[in-house]
Amino acid sequence: MPVYKDKERSTWYAKFNYTDWTGSIKQKLKRGFKTQKEAKAFEREFLEKSQASPDMTFGALVELYMEDCKSRLKPTTYENKEYVINLKVLPFFKDMPINTIEPATVRKWQNELLSHENNYSQTYLKSVHNQISAIFNFACKYYKLPSNPARVCGSMGKKNADDMNFWTVDEFNKFIKVSDNPMYTVIYEVLFWTGMRIGECLALTLDDFDFEAKTVSISKNYARHQKQDLILEPKTPKSKRNITIPQYLCDVVNDYVSKLYDYDPSERLFPIARSTMNGHMVRIAKKAKVKRIRVHDLRHSHASLLIEMGFSPLLISERLGHENIETTLQTYSHLYPNKHGEVASKLQLLTQEQTNETTEK
Repeated sequence: MPVYKDKERSTWYAKFNYTDWTGSIKQKLKRGFKTQKEAKAFEREFLEKSQASPDMTFGALVELYMEDCKSRLKPTTYENKEYVINLKVLPFFKDMPINTIEPATVRKWQNELLSHENNYSQTYLKSVHNQISAIFNFACKYYKLPSNPARVCGSMGKKNADDMNFWTVDEFNKFIKVSDNPMYTVIYEVLFWTGMRIGECLALTLDDFDFEAKTVSISKNYARHQKQDLILEPKTPKSKRNITIPQYLCDVVNDYVSKLYDYDPSERLFPIARSTMNGHMVRIAKKAKVKRIRVHDLRHSHASLLIEMGFSPLLISERLGHENIETTLQTYSHLYPNKHGEVASKLQLLTQEQTNETTEK
């Protein structure tokens, strides 16, 4: 192990040659280790990663995985992934060689989360499990790991919640009636009557509206990352869409814009961050005496309204900007049971009419 003592600094450093992924021989130099043991550990872990060895630690694998993700994910998506992995995955697996992690090891980790005093939601547990499974898939594909222990173990949690919070039109009207911030009020109106995502709403400009055709164009997404405002591509290709809107909403937006000072139609209509809305929404819901829901639940409220009005899942899927109709059906399937009763009633009515016609003949 070529590690050396830096007598001037009273620290250790590692200096060694290695072969990179192109087959080229390169030299690596890393200074500043407090002990010889730390310097040797660095060299060993670096070589394991550069040689695509399944003996590397899970922590080293995560570094490689996150480096790969950084150029492929939106900044906010990357940040959320990093947060979940650092908080719920790394503390348990960090120092384990990846080829020693078995399905039983993953099962033990799952049980710790399942028995946590915070009683994590089923959707959160599913999301966390998806992160570790993606890391092992990455190791299988690029670092010679024979199999994904998280997949063999089986998932935990559920993709969609059993219960979904949303407001009826009556509840929304009670809420909007006492909303006391003009900008937030218009945002709530847009979200409830269009079903667009909050990031899509906060990216809107006046140029996105066609009041003659009564449509609004969704072509971008707003996010806040490291104290900077970002305008990004929509969540998926199908997220780019035109949404029809009622005349009422056209009037609401026009009235709001007429009161803005020195506004450029290409600027954001709602120059705020999503986080600032949470406290206001909770306070106004309490004042209106309606149940508390999240900002994102206004999207669910719109979907439930369309389902109740009898619109087809395909139309709802296109309006919400889902990538496919399966997403819509999986997310909102629990809102359809009452429709099955209507089907049975109408079929019964039809058979009665046919029976009556036969009797009359």
